[in-house]
Amino acid sequence: MSEAPVAGYTYGHVPRSPVTLEELRELEATVGFTDDDRACLLQANALLADHAEALVEGWRKIIGSQPHLARWFCGPDQRPDEAYKTAVKPRFVRWVVDLASRPFDQAWLDYQHEIALRHTPAKKNATDGTQTPPLVPLRFLIGFLAPVIESLSPLLRAQRWPSDEAERLQAAWSKAVILTIALWSRAYTKEGLW
Repeated sequence: MSEAPVAGYTYGHVPRSPVTLEELRELEATVGFTDDDRACLLQANALLADHAEALVEGWRKIIGSQPHLARWFCGPDQRPDEAYKTAVKPRFVRWVVDLASRPFDQAWLDYQHEIALRHTPAKKNATDGTQTPPLVPLRFLIGFLAPVIESLSPLLRAQRWPSDEAERLQAAWSKAVILTIALWSRAYTKEGLW
């Protein structure tokens, strides 16, 4: 499968994460992410890739319907920055695909830190040269776990996945999403507090 280039998607070409692979493995153990979960996500990779854009569209509707979330996509004039929203979307879709298809190795760990930094003053707006607010507060990333995690169940029902397989995939997806946000939180903390 060849990947279409995505502007600003720099997987494999970012600085090293301050999180070590040992810390990543500890987090995986903490959330209960197992080899079976990894295998389950890999088996569902085609489904998630085929529906990643629809999942992201659903999440963006939630964001757009709540002014306290939508404001992080607005320019200095308080209007939605449509160019920024357009630029961010394919990278959000790639995050879904990567979560299901990439090994959780050093390159993946490094890119999770890059994504996190792009939500903080360290790098927000730098990739796209925009002037949206310089920070997406961590509380909203954590709070948005619920819609991201819950969005998989309706998709699995619509695809008529057998209930035991759907439960396995839902559990694997939930753990992977929680693991990601735990990693992203590193960019929001002072040294020694993470």
